[in-house]
This record gives sequence, structure tokens and C-alpha cells, in this order.
Amino acid sequence: MLSVSPSSTPFTVLALYQFRSVPDPAALRAELLELGQSSGLCGTLIVAPEGINGTVAGSRAAIDGLTAFLQGAGFDRLEAKESHSTEQPFKRFKVRLKSEIVTLGLPVEPTSQAGQYVDAGAWNALIAESDVVVVDTRNRYEVSAGTFEGAVNPEIDSFREFPAWLDAHADELAGKRIAMFCTGGIRCEKSTSLLRERGYADVLHLRGGILKYLEAVPEVDSRWHGECFVFDGRVTVGHGLREGGAAMCHSCGWPLSANERAHPAYEEGVSCPQCVEATTEAQKAAFRDRQRMYDAQ
Repeated sequence: MLSVSPSSTPFTVLALYQFRSVPDPAALRAELLELGQSSGLCGTLIVAPEGINGTVAGSRAAIDGLTAFLQGAGFDRLEAKESHSTEQPFKRFKVRLKSEIVTLGLPVEPTSQAGQYVDAGAWNALIAESDVVVVDTRNRYEVSAGTFEGAVNPEIDSFREFPAWLDAHADELAGKRIAMFCTGGIRCEKSTSLLRERGYADVLHLRGGILKYLEAVPEVDSRWHGECFVFDGRVTVGHGLREGGAAMCHSCGWPLSANERAHPAYEEGVSCPQCVEATTEAQKAAFRDRQRMYDAQ
């Protein structure tokens, strides 16, 4: 996809969340489903008793309509980040009911326990301080696309694994200032709440996440290396939220650089250096059939 100015892109991409009590998640889901389908939105929203989360894409009017509806429904403190795409990055519109809007698997209270916010403009100075441990709370495949200079990678495959990582590294983190970050901020609402619940006193997190940082901080001043994985057809974005250069392996979901796509283990739709040894020849044959069907469309 080409990177062009927002004014010439037909699709606005909106990533949003808010922790807020939802008395009747099923009723809210029904209203959102009707609104999204009638306005041509694509993407996924997650509704749970603790709030709303998701990323959608559509016309300017459709995005404004969704935002107005949510504000009218009481979501008056939405954490929202817009970017732009030359193509619709999602195939359909879904609204899912879940027990959590981001799954940690442990009860925490982000509305009252979350750590101290740090704005994008102050983040560089914070993470340069010698007594600060910087923790990337994302999954390993997300980290592979890019991360902050000097950040700790917990090497987790899902956010549910984060509490166990914290238990295993409690001694290393004891007494330290801990600065956490994730894609848009939502996982840090819960991870910092968990740390504070467990007695860590000085816990901070990047307001608006990586996406806000890449939008607000000039590339020349940036301490970010690589691109940021996003959960849509763009795969990654870079500074200024420009569409990135990665492509996704449709076998394992890993974001692949140009060099990785040039690797002998890469076969479009079938395998990549990360997963080539993890699937059988029968599975690879099935993936090749799937890719042929896709190419024929």
C-alpha cells in the first residue's frame, strides 16, 4: 500500500478503548452491530462488563457516527487513536461479547489501580533514566517488528502469560521504577494495575501507547526501532503512522520484513523462517491449496 496524506485516503482506522461498567453488554452489542453494518464499518469491537475495545475502519462519516454513538452511551473518556489506510484493512464487521476487553485472566481494577500516565513527549527522558526498567507488554511476534531501545521483552505468546512472567522476575523488578508500554495503551492499563496490586510503588505507562508516540514524536528524536505491529491488513505502521513494509505469514501470523520474505524458508501462504519446522508436509500441502484458491480470486 502507498503512504499518502490522510485527506486522500478513503478509510479512517480508529483504535479505541475505555474501561467503564457496562450493565447490559448484550444490548450494547446489538446496537453496535446494527450501527456498524448500516454505516459500512469493518473491523472488530469487543464488549464486556468492564468496557469496550477494538479497531474499526470506514469512511469519515462512519467513524464519526460510531464515536458520537459511544459518547452518547456514556463512553465519554474514550482512548482513541486514528490513522489512515488506502485500502479497507478489514474484511467484515464483528462485535464480540467477552468477559474481558483485553484478556489478562486475573481480576484487576484499571479504573482505580492503573499506573501513572506518561505523555509521548516525556517518554524519551523517562526511559533514558538509569533506574528505570522499560517493559514491553506485547506478544513476541509483535515485538519482532519493533520496540523501544533497551526495552525488556517478556517473550510471551499471549497477554495471559504476563502474570507468570512477572512472578518469575519479581526479584529483578523489586525496588525499581517500571515503565511499561503496548500498542495503544490498553494492556498497560491492566499490567500496571497488576503491578500496583502486587506492591510495586513506582509504575508508569505510555499514554496512548506506541501509536501515539509514533504520531507525536519526530522520527529524528525517536527511540523507537523498527515498525509497530497492528491488528489489521496493514500489518505494521511506522513513524507518522505511515503504513509499514511488513507482510504477514498466513501460516503463523508473524510479521515478516523484506529480508525474511527473501529467506528460502518463506513460501507465501505456506511457511516462513519462524514456522517452517512447526508444520507437517501435509499441513503445508493444505496451505498451498488455500493459497492457490486465494490467488485465483
